[in-house]
Amino acid sequence: MRATDPQQWTALMVRGQCGDTDAYHRLLLGITPYLRTIANRAHRNASDAEDTVQDILLTLHEVRQTYDPSRPFKPWLAGIARHRVADRLRALGRVAAGEVMLETKHEAFAAPDQTSEHALDSHTVGVALQSLPTGQRQAITLLKLQERSLREAAEQSGVSIASLKVSAHRGIKALRRLLGEGGN
Repeated sequence: MRATDPQQWTALMVRGQCGDTDAYHRLLLGITPYLRTIANRAHRNASDAEDTVQDILLTLHEVRQTYDPSRPFKPWLAGIARHRVADRLRALGRVAAGEVMLETKHEAFAAPDQTSEHALDSHTVGVALQSLPTGQRQAITLLKLQERSLREAAEQSGVSIASLKVSAHRGIKALRRLLGEGGN
């Protein structure tokens, strides 16, 4: 049985807050036509209106414990409905304006090597790298740029792993100092 009389809605909401699922169910059935009227006034498309009604009902369910029984229920509900309608219209406006809602599978940025910032940074780092002593430059090139293992880099450069580590550390510290990032 629906509670179509707004005077009953307050009592049903209070009972619903106290755990009376039947009263809460009757309330939801009773307010749905009212919410459809609000949504239909805002939307031309019946599907959008129905989505808005569902949004309102979900919001009502999520915030039902915040309702103050000493205040009228219908204005509280109308406020929730007004905000949900506005949210839906904003979302539809973005789509209608040609905005594309990106999913996580979409890539939103250019590849790092295809940006002007990367080219500038790459050039700056390259110049700074060339200013390092040969051993430090070779250690950074092999270990960091070519991503070789310590063993491979040591074999290729003809120095011990310990010397390679020291040279790489000192080279990175020098690069930081040269590029203004501090030497720590």
